[in-house]
Amino acid sequence: MPVVADLTAIIGCGNPNRTDDGVGPYVIKLLRDRDLPDNVVLFDGGTDGMGVMYQARGCSRLVIIDARIPDGNPGSIYEVPGDILERPPNQSLNLHDFRWDHALFAGRKIYGDAFPQDVTVLLVEAASLDMGLELTPEIERAAGAVAQRIEDLCN
Repeated sequence: MPVVADLTAIIGCGNPNRTDDGVGPYVIKLLRDRDLPDNVVLFDGGTDGMGVMYQARGCSRLVIIDARIPDGNPGSIYEVPGDILERPPNQSLNLHDFRWDHALFAGRKIYGDAFPQDVTVLLVEAASLDMGLELTPEIERAAGAVAQRIEDLCN
């Protein structure tokens, strides 16, 4: 599959059953109500690293949104180039062990030039990763800022 010129995939990763870990899918929900260009596609990647790899294939640009483990600064947003975070997957038969950081590494190896070279990862530091369906207030505010940042990147 060749790269589609100027096609941007935005993928929100995380588990919405673990409070702030659901920030990625929540940002995708926010972005669905924004006026994004026609060359932007949105995906709720959940916890499916393989899905990230498949959805990114053929795109020229990729933006991933996910939660970061709590470290005392809940709601902080970290924008990191994808090549810094990609890493080879562990040898495992459990596909749940294959995360988006592994998808970045494997996608480049498997798809070569058909995998985006322009990758940005937006990480939101979580306040809580406990079981629950709602984001904490500071992460909900940060999600709005991330959605705005993505809209700015795409326009």
